[in-house]
Amino acid sequence: MRFRPEQHLRRPGDFRTVREQGRRIDCGAFTVWFFRRAAAPAPSDLPRVGVVASIASVGGAVQRNRAKRRLREVFREHQTLVPAGSDLLLVARAAVNRLDYPALAQKFTDACRKLFPPAPSAHA
Repeated sequence: MRFRPEQHLRRPGDFRTVREQGRRIDCGAFTVWFFRRAAAPAPSDLPRVGVVASIASVGGAVQRNRAKRRLREVFREHQTLVPAGSDLLLVARAAVNRLDYPALAQKFTDACRKLFPPAPSAHA
């Protein structure tokens, strides 16, 4: 699935809202902050993501840009795990560039399963 422009967190107020009102999960290589925008989102209300990589935690420009590209790609591939009307903030650490891609993707899917557990089946 494509990563559309309207799926980017852009405004500083959006980042601030996710940090102040959202939940946090530490994944080792990165931290996931989650905030649900609407109580009953429309099906067309796509999840949004913001990616942060600081000099202190990741390193120079090359390392920061690589970390952000990798985290955006993980989100793009697994965005179906995130409910509509949700905002995610992914905060990179240095380990994000040391992990191989499948391990990074596994950490993201594990975090999504913790944040958004699957609904119980009706057959139970």
